[in-house]
Amino acid sequence: MAVTESTPRSTCTVRIERRGGRGEAGARALEGHLKGMSGVHDVDVSFRTGSARVTYDEEVISEETIRDAVRDRNVSIQDDPDTTTDEVSTRSELRREAVFVGLTLFGMVTGLLTGWLNGPPLLMWAGYGVAYVFGGWYGLKGAIETLRHRAVDIDLLMIVAAVGALSIGAPFEGAMLLFLFSLSNTLQHYAIGRSRRAIKSLIEMRPDEAQVLRDGEEVTVPIDDVVVGDVFVVRPGDRIPLDGVVTSGEGTVDQASLTGESVPVPKESGDEVFGGTINESGSLEIEVTRQAHESAISRLIDMVENAQSEKAPTQRLIDRLEQPYVLGVFALTIAAIGLPLALGSEFTSTFYRAMTLMVAASPCAVIISTPAAVLSAIASGGRQGVLFKGGEHVEAAANIDAVAFDKTGTLTKGDTQLTDVFVRETAAEALTDDGLLSLAAAVQSRSEHHLARATVAAADERSLDVPDARRFQSAAGKGVRAEVEGSTVHIGNRSYFRTVLEDAAIEGLDAGLDRLQTLEAEGKTSVIVAREDGDTVSVLGWLAFTDTVRPGAAEMIAELRSLGVEHIVMLTGDNERVAQRISDEVGIDEVQAELLPEEKVTTIEALVDRHENVAMVGDGVNDAPALATATLGIAMGGAGTDVALDTADVVLMGDDLSKIPYVLGLGRKTRRTLTVNLAIAFGAIALMVGTILLWGIPLPLAVIGHEGSTVLVSLNGLRLLGYR
Repeated sequence: MAVTESTPRSTCTVRIERRGGRGEAGARALEGHLKGMSGVHDVDVSFRTGSARVTYDEEVISEETIRDAVRDRNVSIQDDPDTTTDEVSTRSELRREAVFVGLTLFGMVTGLLTGWLNGPPLLMWAGYGVAYVFGGWYGLKGAIETLRHRAVDIDLLMIVAAVGALSIGAPFEGAMLLFLFSLSNTLQHYAIGRSRRAIKSLIEMRPDEAQVLRDGEEVTVPIDDVVVGDVFVVRPGDRIPLDGVVTSGEGTVDQASLTGESVPVPKESGDEVFGGTINESGSLEIEVTRQAHESAISRLIDMVENAQSEKAPTQRLIDRLEQPYVLGVFALTIAAIGLPLALGSEFTSTFYRAMTLMVAASPCAVIISTPAAVLSAIASGGRQGVLFKGGEHVEAAANIDAVAFDKTGTLTKGDTQLTDVFVRETAAEALTDDGLLSLAAAVQSRSEHHLARATVAAADERSLDVPDARRFQSAAGKGVRAEVEGSTVHIGNRSYFRTVLEDAAIEGLDAGLDRLQTLEAEGKTSVIVAREDGDTVSVLGWLAFTDTVRPGAAEMIAELRSLGVEHIVMLTGDNERVAQRISDEVGIDEVQAELLPEEKVTTIEALVDRHENVAMVGDGVNDAPALATATLGIAMGGAGTDVALDTADVVLMGDDLSKIPYVLGLGRKTRRTLTVNLAIAFGAIALMVGTILLWGIPLPLAVIGHEGSTVLVSLNGLRLLGYR
């Protein structure tokens, strides 16, 4: 059954056993099995990272059915993986692999020296036996698992080559192949494990217990037992255990572990704090707003781990080509044996050259080149408070050549403040500034718009009595209205009064529009307040607001240009004069003002048509449709915004504008690393295969070239962990 866009989709990540070996042919076989199930839309399986990510139609198939299908393929599932236990198990397995590598080296050297010194043959063969058993253990295990899925992979290639060398009297060459194969496999697992540990280290930042206030006394409670509404205490130097709001006390909090902010943030009553951050000064009492499993740091960990299971396009392509490539290598090897023998060549030398060719042509370095780089990039971003939701978004960031910004809360601080309250002089009723503000606050108290919040905050500061409002209605991007004290009060921009109230005769509208134009020329966002009584609508006055540009916005724009971004646009629902003032201040190329949410989507679509690869940066709430339309959606402030975590491709856990160039820079650095890795991998294969076919090289040299290139690309990928 095909899954259509209209059906509800869910995504689950099944934690499966991690297996050794180079290839992922067994994972591809499991992917094929799951994709054949009714209701499954997309599947990503990797034994390397121990995950199976499945997108499915929840009306057709359940997550439990998918898990049962995985078990039916003899793949173990970690139903409730304990992070600490899993980490201990991984390190134990890595130590075991290292011991096997050491035994392989010991056996190989013993066999070689015994042969050179004409020692007892039994000792020589015992040494090589140790090398073959321990060097081929994991490769043979992986090959058998893959064959059970009716597939072949690189592990099988290496085992066949080693046994082939042994069969023609070259045990040292076979032992050396197995030694270097197992050594590079261990180094590869270390590289992948290190990128995973870079994320798992976040877990260590979350305390296991909280000092909760119960009946006025501090009680130590496990964080899993703390519920929303509980109040806990943190002292200077303590890690904050859970997300919450400060109810008492003042201090500064180091949020670098979560948001990447380098400077501690002042906190006081009413401010939000996040679990895993450090209280540097002052004692705070904090009311819990999210339970442990819902905290920002828990979501960050879960989503980064999920991201590591979502493969980049390059990796998907390589994985698809692995099976036919390996079969092609087997065919090439058979041809390298059969054709010369048919022409009368001697068997031993022909077979030896064929085994050398098999080793040289194996794509180990090609296969590991992408995950080594992409997983390291995702881990590096996570440590900087930048969440990539998958490898494909890392690659997408590399190609961005146009960036669109929302204005309010993105380029500006978003802490809009009311600056002016004006009552129309010829208004029919006597009204003071406070009276006008009180009416406006009554209507705006029902809205979440940033101008509404500023209006209500100003009324609170003046300690005004705000009447109740009923029958609230909103016109997106234009204005609001509600019934206050028996009359309908309208608050909106010029578009609101020209379109929503287009059929009404509005007293004082021309004067109001003229005043708005004057205020906007001063760089202020302005709205008109009008009252409707029966068939009469009259302007009462107008309000003006201002917002400030974020520090570093101009420098961030300049850095984007240095990275090769060709075009930068600002999208806003604000008026054009205010938008142009902000644009001139930070250096924007193009301004699209007075846009409704759906018009932002249309503008992004036009940008994609012109530039193909477009990033949209917004707050992840009002900009959700535009974020989804862009090539790459980047949401700011994700540490406190649930919607941001759901809508964007990349989430900045803090509000640091410098992380936007970081995202694009990391993507470009990853692309360069992938290019170098693939050049090394394919270059080594081409050089060795060409040399073997033209002149011939010893098997040990082919082994060194093959395994050396694999280790080199793994280490090169790990360099991304240090990207800043």
